[in-house]
Amino acid sequence: MSLGEWTIHGGRLAAARARWPDAPVPWLDLSTGLNPHAWPVERVGPIDWRRLPDDAALGDLEAAAATTFGVPAENVCATPGSEIALRLLATLDLPRPHRHVAPGYRTHAEVFADGEALDPAAIGAVRDGTLLLARPSNPLGSIAPLPASGVQLVVDEAFADATADTSILPHPEAIVLRSFGKFFGLAGVRLGFVVAPARHLALLRRQLGSWPVSAAAIAIGTAAYRDLAWQDDMRRRLPLDRGALDRILGRNGLVPEGECPLFRLVRTPDAPALFERLARQGILTRPFDHAPDWLRFGLPGDDDALERLDRALG
Repeated sequence: MSLGEWTIHGGRLAAARARWPDAPVPWLDLSTGLNPHAWPVERVGPIDWRRLPDDAALGDLEAAAATTFGVPAENVCATPGSEIALRLLATLDLPRPHRHVAPGYRTHAEVFADGEALDPAAIGAVRDGTLLLARPSNPLGSIAPLPASGVQLVVDEAFADATADTSILPHPEAIVLRSFGKFFGLAGVRLGFVVAPARHLALLRRQLGSWPVSAAAIAIGTAAYRDLAWQDDMRRRLPLDRGALDRILGRNGLVPEGECPLFRLVRTPDAPALFERLARQGILTRPFDHAPDWLRFGLPGDDDALERLDRALG
């Protein structure tokens, strides 16, 4: 079978249900790398859907996020997801040559389509231009080294919230992208941030225009970023969940890789067959077209999900 449509991105549950209609339900979606323990949105209270998003409330959101990121609020710009923030990078006059680290996100290659794909081992040799990379990387989950000074850094930290010491922030000149949905487990909110010097944010804000994010995203994001106790608890919990997943994978002959606690990469020549076998049992994982022997597993959300994966792998 061709895995092409499953390599674009995770979360394609509707397509999976159509492709394997006889699979057990509910599906166990391990394809996205999202935190399975979502921040409880009921803590927000009622949201007024009749009003346009308020500028002052947007400022409160950016200030709350800035506290988590460890930067001044004036250096934070909220966006409707980090995906669109990445694509807006093309509107900035960033130094050339443009380079992006590969393997990585498809969007990175599309944003810097005029540039060069760079192996992680070559990062240390970069001395000029702009370098776009993810830390932790996806799908490897590794923490890439940084190049020498003099390079304009654009760092995608979509998974950085899960560990306290991964981020390069605060950084005076780098452009850093952060994702709300992955760590807080609420991808449907579509909320992201660009952390950058003011000269870059001024252009981005003009491109985004009025009301860049919804009232719901503002309310949920502000409350979640202010919930420091939940964040601290989750940073303790996720490594334990990763350890439990690693034991399941190891017991079934798979060696997990990476440092990110939200997903695990395994390499096996049986990856395509394993992907389909799991899908037939209602478990969706993530394959990769550039590396057919790779398969990525997100975290199961509880003991029952772990046991279900264990049985399916066995």
